[in-house]
Amino acid sequence: MGMDDWFTTDVLVVYAAVLVVVVVLIVVRQRLRAAVTAGPSRKAAPSPELASSEQQPDREISLGNAQTIGRRTEQDDYFASAVTKVGTLAVLADGISGVSNGRMASTLAVTMFSREFLKLDDAGDIPEFFHKASIVSNRAIMEQLGGAIGGTTLVAAVISDHRLHWGAVGDSLILLFRDGEFLPVNSKDTFESVLEARYLAGEIGREEVSGNPMKNQLTNYLGYGGFMSMEIGEPIPLEPGDIVILCSDGVYDALTEVEMEEILMQRMPPQDTAEEMIACVERKSYKHQDNATVLILEH
Repeated sequence: MGMDDWFTTDVLVVYAAVLVVVVVLIVVRQRLRAAVTAGPSRKAAPSPELASSEQQPDREISLGNAQTIGRRTEQDDYFASAVTKVGTLAVLADGISGVSNGRMASTLAVTMFSREFLKLDDAGDIPEFFHKASIVSNRAIMEQLGGAIGGTTLVAAVISDHRLHWGAVGDSLILLFRDGEFLPVNSKDTFESVLEARYLAGEIGREEVSGNPMKNQLTNYLGYGGFMSMEIGEPIPLEPGDIVILCSDGVYDALTEVEMEEILMQRMPPQDTAEEMIACVERKSYKHQDNATVLILEH
């Protein structure tokens, strides 16, 4: 074989090697397409996909979010969103106000839920994801607290194959807006819920519910030694145009249901809707306005 033949062979080998490397890099890049976005901020920017993949069963889901610190000295609300081949996740945690560890607890809980969601490969495992993530989050918060007082509420929603999967602990809310009205999703883990159950059972009067000074006290939250599990609901079939709202108590304590309905009925893009809700909260200028955060998912 002559020198020219050797040269030609070497060139072909190099080209082949380069081609193999390029193909490998493309495959790796496709498998590692994941990114994370999370709050908080004064006004949250439009939430991009936290994670993406090649298969998107619910790519039509539109996301929006916004928040305000209110009259608090620190923002204890934290949130994140994600999109993977399994579905779209939105998670919101509201650290217990008045204690120094609220921000830590909410941030850690959202981080743990986001990490566990990115490990999820099958929509059939979503209920187990909620349970495992809540247990892991509670343990991590307890370890960080080291005996100090602290904790957080948390609501999480996953839209997969046109169904709403959800989990909740504490007093933040998940609401479904359909055909101009709200459909409640989760219940609040507060002493008021206990009182309401006693009222419905005929054990106490209505005034004993509304006048109880402990009615807003949390009965379950993350970072609590007695925590056993979060509320995990049955999947809810979604219809075109349905809007899922996740909000902390700083939103629903400030806005009436009618005010929220009026904003949602405008059918603005989810980001504009979220920002208008928070703007409405801020315009009220309540003296003791709590942190307020809202996440919008439009199906």
